[in-house]
Amino acid sequence: MTRTSTATPLAPHPDRLFAADPGARAVARTVYDAVKDAPIISPHGHVDASLIADDQPFEDPASLLITPDHYVLRLLHANGVGLEALGRVDLSGTGTVPPGRSIWRNLAEHWDDFLGTPVRYWFETELHNVFGLTEQPSAANADAQYDHIAGLLASPAFRPRALFDAFGIEVLATTDAPTADLAAHARLAADPTFTGRVVPTFRADAVFDPSGPDWRHVVASIGEAAGIDTGTHDGLLAALRARRQYFIQHGATATDTGVLDAGSAPLSATERSRIHAAALSGPEGVTAAEAVVYRHDMLYRWAEMSVEDGLVMQLHPGVHRNHHAPTLERFGPDTGHDLPAVGSFTEPLRPLLESFGTAPGFHLVLFTVDETVFSREIGPLAGFYPAVYAGAPWWFIDTPAAIGRYRAAITDSASFTKTSGFIDDTRAYCSIPARHDMARRADAAYLASLVVTHELSEEDAVRTAQRIVSDIPKATFKL
Repeated sequence: MTRTSTATPLAPHPDRLFAADPGARAVARTVYDAVKDAPIISPHGHVDASLIADDQPFEDPASLLITPDHYVLRLLHANGVGLEALGRVDLSGTGTVPPGRSIWRNLAEHWDDFLGTPVRYWFETELHNVFGLTEQPSAANADAQYDHIAGLLASPAFRPRALFDAFGIEVLATTDAPTADLAAHARLAADPTFTGRVVPTFRADAVFDPSGPDWRHVVASIGEAAGIDTGTHDGLLAALRARRQYFIQHGATATDTGVLDAGSAPLSATERSRIHAAALSGPEGVTAAEAVVYRHDMLYRWAEMSVEDGLVMQLHPGVHRNHHAPTLERFGPDTGHDLPAVGSFTEPLRPLLESFGTAPGFHLVLFTVDETVFSREIGPLAGFYPAVYAGAPWWFIDTPAAIGRYRAAITDSASFTKTSGFIDDTRAYCSIPARHDMARRADAAYLASLVVTHELSEEDAVRTAQRIVSDIPKATFKL
């Protein structure tokens, strides 16, 4: 777009995130230049594989860039914009979805509410680099920018597969329910015109908590998908093993698990079978204490299965899901009100790690939204146990400053090879290159800080940056 004289320019600085000191900045440029165009490895995300398999034009700018992105939704909601005005369906049936242009205007009018946040950083990079905008969004230019992006989305160059290639994505992992048929993944794998790689990830959180409202339904549906009776705990474990194998046959290399805490104490076969049977009798069949010990045992069994079948086990405990019940009831989950909890790993994971922490081939990637545990727990665990890898800053702490703190905290104990590579964790497809570029710049700045203090040579810094974006995530996630 052509910039008007009264508009604020949108021109991301080429040295953004680099140090003010000229020497450190020069080294950071060298390190960044070595990786800025490297292919993207995205081992943990939430883009739907059918989006790429179907390769249909995106509907409009708002449904692509705003409505599915809970990072964006939560900040707009915090500044007084209702979720119904942002395109989220009102489950009460009383609301209507506004047109995309109206949703876009809400973003433009609240643009300064994102100042200083990683969301603003990603958006600026994305709007400039992907869509060619040269003005900061505002109420004055909202309609013109909406029309500009909508016009681009109608062109073949902005279809999902064309963007996959333009973004330089080598591997993209999706997140999939245990009952998913993975048809879209199969179509992509069989399509000779698609040269990328899209792999599923096995996500079965609901099966861990027998007090959950959907637990019985989920257990039954897993049994149906596997063709195995899940009326017993042994049956459930067998069905989960079968579904994991189905995912492996479709290219999966990892599972992903979100639980409230990392407790992993195993139960006897008799006790877990008893609680399973009681839970099947109804939501009131188990006590709160029984639900907790069942969940802890399931986490232990999950690691046991990973040792058996080789799937990488991603674990991210410590999030209070759906904190605001009225919002959950009206708009459903993933609407911005999941909130961080205090993290803990060392003692909760001790039973699991005593059994499997040195098992050959087992990979356990630990994520947290409580960065205080990086230096106190995750780094030291990764610095001893062959199985443990330090997951990158995620969700509330995937910010430039937090990435630097993570590197400082983890490197002391575990260096670089026992980390995950960057995790974009996004549903917002077009933000993927912006998020990875931010991480590459932040890592270049951190590595440059070690060079100028003579802790690392410039050659080692460049080589390490190249490994962070390539062979480290490939090795950690068995890609």
